Amino acid sequence: MSAAHSSHAVIQLAASTSSTSEHRPLIITLFAVFVAATLGITVWAGRQTKSASDFYAGGRQFTAFQNGLAVSGDYMSAASFLGIAGAIALFGYDGFLYSIGFLVAWLVALLLVAEPLRNSGRYTMGDVLAYRMRQRPVRTAAGVSTIVVSIFYLLAQMAGAGVLVALLLGITSDAGKILIVALVGVLMILYVTIGGMKGTTWVQMVKAVLLIAGALLMTLMVLWKFDFNVSDLLGTAAEKSGHGSAFLEPGLKYGATDVSKLDFISLGIALVLGTAGLPHILIRFYTVPTAKAARKSVNWAIGIIGAFYLMTIALGFGAAALIGPEEIKAKNPAGNAAAPQLAEYLGGLGTTGGAVMLAVISAVAFATILAVVAGLTLASSSSFAHDIYANVIRKGKATEKEEMSAARWATVAIGVVSIGLGAMARDLNVAGLVALAFAVAASANLPTILYSLFWKRFTTQGALWSIYGGLASSVLLVLFSPVVSGKASSMFPDVDFAWFPLENPGLISIPLGFLLGWVGSVLSKEEPDKGKYAELEVKSLTGTGAH
Repeated sequence: MSAAHSSHAVIQLAASTSSTSEHRPLIITLFAVFVAATLGITVWAGRQTKSASDFYAGGRQFTAFQNGLAVSGDYMSAASFLGIAGAIALFGYDGFLYSIGFLVAWLVALLLVAEPLRNSGRYTMGDVLAYRMRQRPVRTAAGVSTIVVSIFYLLAQMAGAGVLVALLLGITSDAGKILIVALVGVLMILYVTIGGMKGTTWVQMVKAVLLIAGALLMTLMVLWKFDFNVSDLLGTAAEKSGHGSAFLEPGLKYGATDVSKLDFISLGIALVLGTAGLPHILIRFYTVPTAKAARKSVNWAIGIIGAFYLMTIALGFGAAALIGPEEIKAKNPAGNAAAPQLAEYLGGLGTTGGAVMLAVISAVAFATILAVVAGLTLASSSSFAHDIYANVIRKGKATEKEEMSAARWATVAIGVVSIGLGAMARDLNVAGLVALAFAVAASANLPTILYSLFWKRFTTQGALWSIYGGLASSVLLVLFSPVVSGKASSMFPDVDFAWFPLENPGLISIPLGFLLGWVGSVLSKEEPDKGKYAELEVKSLTGTGAH
């Protein structure tokens, strides 16, 4: 990159910083309005949450379109908006692979999981797994797995929130960023304890509409800058990236070495198979009255999410073309601030328009994070209260009131853990962090769900081996991977205990989860209950006797 280009980037950055500080009262006011509005929705919905069905499944009163919108809101997380835009802006074609993987994953959820799951369970993944197995060990395993996957996913959202609010408020100190992560955690605890599934669903629906509208506005503004000539946009992005045509071809991030090629395959497998094992997505299928509505809501979600991911092309390449990688990295090394920076640039650097665009897009992204963390926390606290507390500790004798109280206390505990871990992960790319959660979900949850629904010889031992084996292998490989130590971009850059070369464990841990489920069942002395399997098969395919 030329010296003139670098100095231009520095001047732009200085103008952007001074404009942001000058308009900070306006930005904070708009931001506060968004947060107050979503809290208002939560309090309103909380007043209508009377029973366990209301708290866990929103009373099963949402239509297919409403649930499709909420599923989109749950799925289009900080990773989708901030992480993917940043990954495309820095790595071009290879960054866009996240969008492809996240979208294709929905076909697995639609074809294999959505309808049978809605027919077979009540509130949690554990309901389906425990139907034909020994209740207590399987529910415990399902609860543990749900909580671990949710916490991995929460890390990404917390990291995104820290970047976003720090950018808006001009906070550069580590203590300030940690304080922001704590604030997000407190808000998330309030959302779930007050609103339950009803409040969370309404917040997700509102946020999905705002996110699509914000992304559409930015996409049109980016294309307008290039006279709606996509070829021009891509050419400018490639030129400004410093990589030339390589920016638009595979291999900039994945492909330089054999290890990075394997990492790409691992990432692809994790993204495509992970969605169907994500607890906060699975519980969304219980909020509709019928299996047909569950299937329709996934169709709606695929349409909405597909449109959004197409727009990430304009957002990512637009940020590369109009802002440039140096300035993007100056605000956040992982690129998480690219979308808000682009919003400010499109509105006009140093102008009120730029400040308003930055505030609105950042507030939408923040609402996105709050909605997703609420969904995740609800999934994990529901699983703790319904699976572990009510069915394992209390052996099915807990009242609805006690169960809901346990869910609220679990929300507080999970919130505290997420705040602690989120503070440590604040400088990692959020799309990469979410990919880890997908790998853990696909390794621990997906094999057991598919075997439970479709294999009559599956046993309790198979389920336990699959869940714990998939969970342990994926988490261990992440701990000893470059994500945690050994690189400048790691969680702990100053130490190196990484012996596993890949950044995503999916290539090893997902096949291992499936293999352990099969081996555990084949070696088990327990005779599978064929009558229960036949019941589950009829129930999952026809919806007979579904709640």
